Amino acid sequence: MSRLVLEISNEVAESLQLPPSERLSRVQRELAIRLYQKGLLSFGKARELAQMTKWEFHSLLGDEGIERSYDLEELESDLNTLEQLD
Repeated sequence: MSRLVLEISNEVAESLQLPPSERLSRVQRELAIRLYQKGLLSFGKARELAQMTKWEFHSLLGDEGIERSYDLEELESDLNTLEQLD
């Protein structure tokens, strides 16, 4: 399994106008949002990168004014989930 590691210099990290405890999660969320918006990550993978639930990430996209693409695969997955709930 390969792994991608992103290094951010201390100078840049400290320039973020965020408390140190929020920096990593905020950068992950921002990256996830932009990669999803550009079509480089699916909703599920972007949500995973952001470390959020499906509903939290959906809400975040709404807060950011980003339209959610919804493809046939996601529809089928949602329909299967609904069938299992019956």
